[in-house]
Amino acid sequence: MLGLVVAGAVLLMDSSLSYGVQRETQEEKAANLKQQARGGLFQQWLFDQEPLGGLPHGFAQAVSSEEPLAEWVVQQHPTAPSPSHVVAAASNCRQRCYQVLLAEGMQYEYPDLSVRLHAAPGIGGAGGVVVGARDAKNFYGAIVDLGKQQVHFIRLSSGVATILGQAAINLKSVDWHTLRVQRNTIISKDFIEVFVDGTLVLSIEDQTLGLGQVGFVVSDQSTMLFDSFHAVPLFSHRPLSPPPAY
Repeated sequence: MLGLVVAGAVLLMDSSLSYGVQRETQEEKAANLKQQARGGLFQQWLFDQEPLGGLPHGFAQAVSSEEPLAEWVVQQHPTAPSPSHVVAAASNCRQRCYQVLLAEGMQYEYPDLSVRLHAAPGIGGAGGVVVGARDAKNFYGAIVDLGKQQVHFIRLSSGVATILGQAAINLKSVDWHTLRVQRNTIISKDFIEVFVDGTLVLSIEDQTLGLGQVGFVVSDQSTMLFDSFHAVPLFSHRPLSPPPAY
């Protein structure tokens, strides 16, 4: 059984139900994995060459519910890990929502993502990265609540969020925190690992995550800064054909 979050309430559902994120066949997995060898998927976004006051180039914003779009804007910050531009997000949803900023044209099967996060003291900030995104209502997300010192990993399907894992975290005493998300595979097992400030905090087995976009996410009423976003295709040890029968 899995927990569902709908407008702040947690419900339970049978894990056998279908989801908006389509399950892949072994053949589709193999084909998508081969595509990750393209050098163009090795990306880093530092935002320091982006004009101030607008969206970063190559990103598109969307929201998971009937709420006003968040404000995503490139601005300067004195402590930016990559001086001096960052992406600032401000979401003011009246009820549970997820605001995303997706990198256009970037499709990953087994991504290895990292980003630096910052929230001003005393201001609520819950945000992180999305993987396997089809659109604003169908994606996976690792979300860190810096104020509550919690992290949770969700699957959003047709706008409904399923919590796949959550944990309390001990944040380092630094201005900017590091979030890293990897999807990997061993033999027939696919799993996602979430690291905060270099510490493994969640390891989740899930077979439905497939090829999709990556980007940023903030939830509910949050203000958060993002910098130094890196995306790399993670090559796995999964064989692309069955082993010989001997």
